[in-house]
Amino acid sequence: MLRLKLRLYRALSRLAGLPMVFVIRALFALARRLGPARAAAAGAAIARAIGPRLPSHRTALKNLRQSFPDRSETEIAAIALGSWDNLGRTGAEYAHLAEIFDYDPQAAEPGRIEVEGIEHFFALRDDGQPGLIFSAHLGNWELPAICAARFGLEASAVFRPPNSPAAAQLVQEVRRATMGGLTAAGPGAAFAMQGVVERGGHLGMLVDQHFTRGVVVDFLGQKALVNPLLGKLARHYECPVHGVRVIRLAGDRFRLELTPALDLPRDAGGAVDVQGAMQAMTDVIAAWVREYPEQWLWMHRRWRPAMLPGAAVLRAPVIQASS
Repeated sequence: MLRLKLRLYRALSRLAGLPMVFVIRALFALARRLGPARAAAAGAAIARAIGPRLPSHRTALKNLRQSFPDRSETEIAAIALGSWDNLGRTGAEYAHLAEIFDYDPQAAEPGRIEVEGIEHFFALRDDGQPGLIFSAHLGNWELPAICAARFGLEASAVFRPPNSPAAAQLVQEVRRATMGGLTAAGPGAAFAMQGVVERGGHLGMLVDQHFTRGVVVDFLGQKALVNPLLGKLARHYECPVHGVRVIRLAGDRFRLELTPALDLPRDAGGAVDVQGAMQAMTDVIAAWVREYPEQWLWMHRRWRPAMLPGAAVLRAPVIQASS
């Protein structure tokens, strides 16, 4: 009986989601017809109108007040609205990701995309060793994975599917058509990510979201939990760690910036210190967010004091090499 109830529940859930599938695909088709610039403008207008009415807007305002206590309420409200604007544009741009990324280092005239630190990218691609790349929900955060795929960097991007099954399915289709390898966050994902590095590949990961079983770092003046996986992999495989961010520019343009390899802190034995490594990555992201606060995803519950462990220093488990 329990099994029958479970099957009925799943069937009903799929049926309930069908209308949303059609709605999302219709919006996606409309965005394609509008073109990149008009679709982004429409997405921004919708997000700016609806976003402040949602409960997550209160989360954004709370996060901003805690992170920028010296800012006025007018400034806080403007940043929050700008964050909705960026989110709306990013969502609408999914229909045009392949078209938006037009970077050509040999082109005489710049296109929509400019890249800073391309020499680090080519070195990472050609050194014959594995590498790790961290990023954050800034600008249009999907573009670095497209850059890697276009220029032959063997990379796998870790992603968290949207909560809506309909949206998740469509986003997955777009990602698979424009990006390289993809690893969905969830049970068993850590083993898949470790396998990428073991094979000499490159792993890209957004590390600016809450992770319940994470290590404690200071982010914008407050304690937060961060996924320690990249730090563990850097410790075990001694591979370089780079940061990449996307800055949204005027005129529907973007700048991708790839940092040099970070000089990660080490313990007394000379191995990469996992908590220190994650703090170093978090410090880079914090500087990015301070520079362009309106382009970060403030609606996420990044800080959860009730979930912090009693001690701020955690020991990092060593990854065992697979046979």
